[in-house]
Amino acid sequence: MFSESFEYHAPSSLQEAVGLLGQYGDDAKVISGGMSLIPLMKLRLTSITHLIDLRNLSDLEGISEAGGNIVIGARATHHSLESSSLLQSKCPLVAQTAARVGDVQVRNKGTIGGSLVHADPAADLPAAMVALDAQMTLSGKSERTVAAKDFFVDVMTSSINADEILTKITVPATGKNTAYFKMSHPASGFAMVGVAVVLEMSGNSCSSARIGVTGASSAAFRASSVEGALAGQTLDAAKIKEAAAQVASDLKEPLEDPLNAGAEYRVQLAKVYTERAISAAVG
Repeated sequence: MFSESFEYHAPSSLQEAVGLLGQYGDDAKVISGGMSLIPLMKLRLTSITHLIDLRNLSDLEGISEAGGNIVIGARATHHSLESSSLLQSKCPLVAQTAARVGDVQVRNKGTIGGSLVHADPAADLPAAMVALDAQMTLSGKSERTVAAKDFFVDVMTSSINADEILTKITVPATGKNTAYFKMSHPASGFAMVGVAVVLEMSGNSCSSARIGVTGASSAAFRASSVEGALAGQTLDAAKIKEAAAQVASDLKEPLEDPLNAGAEYRVQLAKVYTERAISAAVG
C-alpha cells in the first residue's frame, strides 16, 4: 500500500523546521529516520499533508560530554549509540539498550529522537531514559526541558507539542553496573517486556538503584518498589529475586493483548526480566 500524497520539506536549519511546523500545524509531521512514521504512512494509519525531513540538520547528530552529563543529539542513530565509545565508557546503559533495538537495518536508520517521540509502549529506549532520569530538550517558539518520567504519557503519546521538535537528550554519566534485558517479540523484535537497570555498587552492597520498565504497560515507568527493596542491601541471588518480585506492585495496569501476551503473563515476564537485568548489572 502507498501513502497518501504529501508535500515534502527538507529545511536547512532548526529554525526553519520549527517555522514550518508552526505554519502547517496539525497537517505536518516531522521525520528523522523514518522507521516509525513511514510504515504508518504506508498503511494509511496516519495521514499528513506536509512532511518535514530533518536529514539536513547534522548538528542534531552528535554525542558529547558536558558538565558530567552526556548530551545526545536527537538525530543520533541507534547504531551510533551502541558504537559510541563515550557512551560505552560513561553511560553504558544507553549503548546496551540501543544494541537491542530491532535489527541492523533499523539501527542504521532509526534515531533516538524518532523512537522517543513515537512513544511506542514496546520500544526499548524509553526504559533506559526513565531509569537514567533523562532530560528531553524540546524546541518550538521557545525551548523547554521535560524529564523522562513526564515525557512518556500513554500509548503512542508523548508530552511534545505539535509545534515542537525534540533536539537533544541529556543523560548522566554512570558507573558500569548497568544492564538491559528484554523478552523480544519473535516477529517484530519489540519488547514484550524490557527492563533497564542502573545500580550504584560497593562490592556486593547496593547504595541505590534506578530501574525502568517498558513493554508491560501503556508507557515506560520506574519500578520504585524494586529500587527501594535493593537500596542499602547486600545483593545475592535470593535478595535479587525477592526485590525483583516487587515489580508487580509497580505495574498497575499491565497491557492485555491475548494475541501476544496477556496481563498475567506480562507481570510474570516483568518479574523474570527484572531479576535477570539486576543480576547482570551486579555481575
